[in-house]
Amino acid sequence: MSEAIRFLAPRQDVLSRRAAIVADLADLLPIECLVQDARGLAPFETDAFVSYRRVPLAVALPETTAQVAAVLKYCHRFNVPVVPRGAGTSLSGGAIPQEDAVVLCLSKMARILELDYANRTATLQAGVTNLRISEAAAIDGFFYAPDPSSQLACTIGGNIGMNSGGAHCLKYGVTTNNLLGVKMVLVDGTVIELGGKHLDAAGYDLLGLVCGSEGQLGVVTEATVRLIAKPEGARPVLFGFDTCEQAGACVTDIIASGIIPVAIEFMDKPAIEICEAFAKAGYPLDVGALLIVEVEGSEAEMDAVLDSIVEIAGRHAVKTVRQCQSPTEAALIWKGRKSAFGATGRIADYICMDGTVPLGKLSHVLNRTAEIVESYGLRVANVFHAGDGNMHPLILFNANDPEDAARAEAAGNDILKLCVDVGGCLTGEHGVGIEKRDLMRHQYSAIDLAQQMAVRAAFDEKWLLNPSKVFPLDGRT
Repeated sequence: MSEAIRFLAPRQDVLSRRAAIVADLADLLPIECLVQDARGLAPFETDAFVSYRRVPLAVALPETTAQVAAVLKYCHRFNVPVVPRGAGTSLSGGAIPQEDAVVLCLSKMARILELDYANRTATLQAGVTNLRISEAAAIDGFFYAPDPSSQLACTIGGNIGMNSGGAHCLKYGVTTNNLLGVKMVLVDGTVIELGGKHLDAAGYDLLGLVCGSEGQLGVVTEATVRLIAKPEGARPVLFGFDTCEQAGACVTDIIASGIIPVAIEFMDKPAIEICEAFAKAGYPLDVGALLIVEVEGSEAEMDAVLDSIVEIAGRHAVKTVRQCQSPTEAALIWKGRKSAFGATGRIADYICMDGTVPLGKLSHVLNRTAEIVESYGLRVANVFHAGDGNMHPLILFNANDPEDAARAEAAGNDILKLCVDVGGCLTGEHGVGIEKRDLMRHQYSAIDLAQQMAVRAAFDEKWLLNPSKVFPLDGRT
């Protein structure tokens, strides 16, 4: 896809009024909450999907919901596009701005407002990082389940926007399964509250609509999430296989048996070597594929479940079985897995895909992924959430070579189409953003897309919130 069709043309009427818009925003926000100089704007021109960059018109850094409402009300009145942003860790280009847009970054709204253990909930501002929730609750024996690899940096607001998952979501679910309520500002500045501490709300499930809406229905400023009591114990185990096919078949049989571990993570040989070189986690280097299977409960419970999993793995010619013997060893095992993206970035540029497939198609999709990438003259490392079929092939390329970058993008598109063709979908947790926007027609019919866009337009008739994302540009209503 060419650079020219990735973004809507900037609104010249907005660009011509830049000085006035910035001056008006300065009246709405404290001086330290507005960025307008070229040097200050540079960090906001892209996100973790670094292939494309745009310098925004200005950046607002509100500290309160009232300030968010004031900025949105102003921008709505004067037809200024707004791009909501958390920590900028999006891997699909979800937070990349446009030249005519104000970036609304919630990084200053980073307070945990309440830890309510009686109701097992936490209420916090949208700029709180994912990991900080669990750290705050850990002293009292609780944690927040969704754990993206970027959890040290990514924020709960961004997690809600993309419906983020993580390694431990096989058992506990992704963000939407752990989100109870939000405070959200609509595009015209109206503040609404959806859900709350109660288990369910009357009426339409608007909370479910908001989670995963990629900042196009409103800007979440506060969230109430579910806290879970920490288990008595947890134990990750490494299972090594000669081939990816054996590992994939083992995953299918584990789930088919009715066993639901906390996590089942998959690495192929390139990913194993990359992660081991970085983390020194003790991963076996003489295998073609590795599963990290974590179980939890009492020692007796874990032993019983692992006995069953080991028996299943034996049917698939498991080569290595290694149970961790200490919390330090367990932490190293997970450090290797959660460092996979960063460790890969040390050796090459890469595009990370995010398709999801039925478990019975894992082996087929892995084989076809290797064939697709090889046909473009590139390399791939596979590391993904195998238990729920959320694939993350990392396509390695040279970003300084435009032809190499184009091949990597084309290979990625073919892989995502493959995921859809076998009965899966375009995204499991990274969102559509810019990356998958033009593939939406491969998954959805014109009628499906029209219905989705009608819902989006009901919240934002002028299409000011996070423009150029999610829907094909030529299909907008």
